[in-house]
Amino acid sequence: MKIVFSIAAAVMIAVALAALLLPLVRQGRKSGRSRGVFALTLAIAFVLPLSAGALYLLVGTPTALNGVSAEAERPLTLSQAIDELRAHLVQQPGDVQGWMLLAQTSTMQRDPAAARDAYDHVLKLAPNNAEAMVGWAENDSLTRSDHMLEGRALELLKRAVQLQPDSQRGLWLLGISDFQHGQYHDAAATWRVLQPQLEPGSKVAQAVAEQITVADARGGGAPADASTAAPAAAPQGAALQVQVSLAAALKDKVAAGDTLFVYARAQNGPPMPLAVAKLDASQLPTSVTLTDAMAMTPALKLSSVSHVFVGARISHSGQPIAQSGDLEGDAGIVAVDRKTPITIRIDKVH
Repeated sequence: MKIVFSIAAAVMIAVALAALLLPLVRQGRKSGRSRGVFALTLAIAFVLPLSAGALYLLVGTPTALNGVSAEAERPLTLSQAIDELRAHLVQQPGDVQGWMLLAQTSTMQRDPAAARDAYDHVLKLAPNNAEAMVGWAENDSLTRSDHMLEGRALELLKRAVQLQPDSQRGLWLLGISDFQHGQYHDAAATWRVLQPQLEPGSKVAQAVAEQITVADARGGGAPADASTAAPAAAPQGAALQVQVSLAAALKDKVAAGDTLFVYARAQNGPPMPLAVAKLDASQLPTSVTLTDAMAMTPALKLSSVSHVFVGARISHSGQPIAQSGDLEGDAGIVAVDRKTPITIRIDKVH
C-alpha cells in the first residue's frame, strides 16, 4: 500500500507541475516573458510542496474513512483513493482539511473548475483561510482562456496578502495580476516585497529579479527615490506630512552616503511598512509626505487602516531593515486622517 501511494504521490507532483505551469507560461509568452522564468519560479518556489504527502496521510489507508479494518485493505489506484475522499466529504461536508486536499488534488489532475469548487467549500467553512483564497484565485485564472486574475480572484488575492503578508504564492500571483493589467510599477513593487523571502542567489530569486526588471522596463524604468522624484500632483487617498530632524548629539554619527527612511506601518498588523520614503540623510532636517502611492504593495497601504506607527531611521548600510548602529526616532501611533504635520526627532541608536 505504501508503495502504491508513494508512486501515486510522485505522479501527482509531475501532473501538478504541468497543470499549473503550462497556462501561465502560455500567458507569459504572450506578454513577452520567457518560458523559463515562469517555470522556474512557479515550479521551484510556490507550487504544492505538501499536497502529495497530505493525500497519503488522509487517504493512505482509504478504507479507514468508513471504518473498515486494516486487514480488509486492498491496494487502490489514485482515482479510487480520490473517490474515497469524495465519499468521505459527502458524509462529512464540514471537513475543511478534506476539502483542501480535494482542491489541491483536483489542481494536480488538471481540473481547475473542480479545484475552484473545492476551495469555495473551504472558504464557506473558513472565510479567512488565506491559502484557500490564493488557490481559488489561481484556479479561477486557469479556467479562463485569457488566464486573467481579476474580479473575485483579485479581491481574494489582496485579502490573502493582507492576512498573510509572507504568502509567496499570493505575492507572486498578485504581481502577475498587476502585470496583466499593465500596472507594471505595482507588479515590480509587489515582487520586491517577495524578494527578501527567497534564498539569495537561488534560481528562483534570479527569476523574480528578472521579472522585476521586465516590469520596470515596461513601466518606463524603476521609480525614482523620493529625493530625486519630480514634483507630483496632489496625492490621492491618505497622506501624512512628516517633519524629521536629527538630535545634535547624534550629528557626528551620520556619514556621507547614509540613507534616511521615513515610514508608517499598521498599528496592529505586519511589520511591513504601508508607506515608506527613502532620502539621503544629508538632507536633514527635512519634510516628507507619506501617501498611498508609497505603498510597498497595492494591497497594503495607508488608507487600508485607521492608525499607524510613524518612524524614521538613518541606515548606514542603506538597507530598510534595522541594524545595530542605525539611528532612530518615532512619533508613535497617529491617526491616518491626521491633517497637521507629524514631528519626529531622531535621537536613539539602535
